[in-house]
Amino acid sequence: MSRPRLEVAEIFRRYGSGYREAHGAALSPARRRAMRAIELCRTAALGGHVEQCDRCGHRVISYNSCRNRHCPKCQCLDKARWLEKRRAELLPVEYFHVVFTLPECLAPLALQNQKLLYDLLFHAASQTLLRIAADPKRMGAQIGFVAVLHTWGQTLLHHPHLHCLVPGGGLSPDGSRWISARRKFFLPVRVLSRLFRGLFLEGLRRAFEQGKLKFHGTLKDLSQPRVFAESLRKCRHSEWVVYAKPPFGSPEKVLDYLARYSHRVAISNDRLVKLENGTVSFRWKDYRNNNARRIMALQAGEFIRRFLLHILPDSFMRIRYYGFFCNRLRRKSLEQCLQLLSVPPPADRHDPSSDNVSELYKRLTGQDAMRCPLCHEGRLVLFELLKPEPETNCRRRAPPRRDSS
Repeated sequence: MSRPRLEVAEIFRRYGSGYREAHGAALSPARRRAMRAIELCRTAALGGHVEQCDRCGHRVISYNSCRNRHCPKCQCLDKARWLEKRRAELLPVEYFHVVFTLPECLAPLALQNQKLLYDLLFHAASQTLLRIAADPKRMGAQIGFVAVLHTWGQTLLHHPHLHCLVPGGGLSPDGSRWISARRKFFLPVRVLSRLFRGLFLEGLRRAFEQGKLKFHGTLKDLSQPRVFAESLRKCRHSEWVVYAKPPFGSPEKVLDYLARYSHRVAISNDRLVKLENGTVSFRWKDYRNNNARRIMALQAGEFIRRFLLHILPDSFMRIRYYGFFCNRLRRKSLEQCLQLLSVPPPADRHDPSSDNVSELYKRLTGQDAMRCPLCHEGRLVLFELLKPEPETNCRRRAPPRRDSS
């Protein structure tokens, strides 16, 4: 598959050093590492290897990837492995897509307190779904779901929200039967919105009283209790958006959505149009105008600034599992769900984590990456290892673990 003509890495290579010099200490270590990793990804600086055809002698050079989770070029194989694991966990029921959005009034505070407020976003949204689903007046069931954090909108501005994929039903309190959600309807979004708002603001108030919040720049006045309380009051009287999309037509379509949301970064390379005279142009979808396709042009420095808004703190888990999908209960709970749904458990599936890159590539695409691209008959075998450049520092730390919780 051919690469896009323009990549985020190229923008960083041309303008990243100037951006770092201009912003100095304002850049966190995580953002600096991400920039450097993306710049060096799949270049000689990270080393690599040379393969040679055992028939015609043709040589192919492959450079190492940075494996940074924010790199647009380093997500495909991790996403494929993750999706194959999720495929074995699909239940034969309707699935719902529920989105919890942090209101605009709190987005700047979240940017200055990423780990704390993003954790609080996960907590408030998950407790909202679990509590209301368990309410006998609603569904009266123990549900399970996966939640994925996104922090961007189509124009790369800061827009924190959670995508939750939820099976349409759950286990009865005593675990003896499966309780289905009403067809084409999961839970009332207005009720979800009210509880979500209350849980989040209560958690935010406690964090303030415990001195856990940081306030810089234009938010400095919020450090005063009176000002902070007034800010909470305004947020409490605003509408909080919880959106429940129509259910999917089949479990297979759930995987399509998971693929779309699970391992995305702020912008993919294929959305980039051109880099000219220091201006980056990229495609975006205008949701407010019937999803019209538009082109946005930003100065390279502004493009980099917006991209870096979405670099997560080190080790922060942006994919989390709840209810009967949580890691310690998943296997047993899913077996119980399938039994109650009168569905035989799936046969043992291949574990994608055991594949090396070439095996996974062949299973996903049907193409053999080890076949010689010149003669199409020989096999590529390792000929030489290429060492990374000594001054390369983006790989001193172990690459981030795959998202889990």
